[in-house]
Amino acid sequence: MTRVIVTRPEREAQRWVRDLAALGFDAQALPLIEIASSAEPAELTRAWQQLDGYLALMFVSGNAATYFFAAAGAQSAAFAALSSGRTRAWATGPGTTRALLRAGVAPERLDAPAADAGQFDSEALWRQVASQVHAGARVLIVRGADATQGAPSAQGSGRDWFANQVAAAGGQADFVAAYQRRAPQLGVTERELAQRAARDGSVWLFSSAQAVANLNASLPGQDWALARALATHPRIADAVRAAGFGVVLESRPTLPDVVAAIRQQPGTLE
Repeated sequence: MTRVIVTRPEREAQRWVRDLAALGFDAQALPLIEIASSAEPAELTRAWQQLDGYLALMFVSGNAATYFFAAAGAQSAAFAALSSGRTRAWATGPGTTRALLRAGVAPERLDAPAADAGQFDSEALWRQVASQVHAGARVLIVRGADATQGAPSAQGSGRDWFANQVAAAGGQADFVAAYQRRAPQLGVTERELAQRAARDGSVWLFSSAQAVANLNASLPGQDWALARALATHPRIADAVRAAGFGVVLESRPTLPDVVAAIRQQPGTLE
């Protein structure tokens, strides 16, 4: 039986572990990113007060949506703007869409990449919403920040690209951090799991380049030449290859696509 190491943040990792286990995989969670509330709640408050001035709110992830709506005072202002017809919610993929729907955003107010899009990312979202952006339009990009420096997260390159597209169309993109991303402190058990999985044929599932960086920081000098990985975006795959993983496959981030890609790995057992 193939073992899959799920590196997503804890809550998401546990959902993936359950789903993969139901399909016959020995899935284990090894969260390589910790998620926490924003360190700058005043910035969120200012964003809520100005929501009706935005054409759309672009959420970079499910965590961005979850923490934005969970923050005190966000619900009433956000719902008013997202149900009035003035402001839309833009999601980068299915996970973000699900989080927005759980938060109560009306489906008709949502835009996201098509279900059959080659990737779920900023580029795919822009193809769906570019025609909505006009001169003077304002877009709020809701994303995460690095907990150590208060800077945008390591996944910010696609978001910056999106902001540049808005500007090129004559609009203005603002940013607000709804949550923090932290590097976890791996205990003895977690370190031993990672070291075994570096050489025993396990398949590492990466959905973030930051997770790859945090793994390297936690196990400096670890040889990954025998390790196998599946990355859910080409940019993440590049980071995994740069870390030295011997086998790297790519997949869209949906469960059926991930499962199909894992089963393509050499030596995979079902």
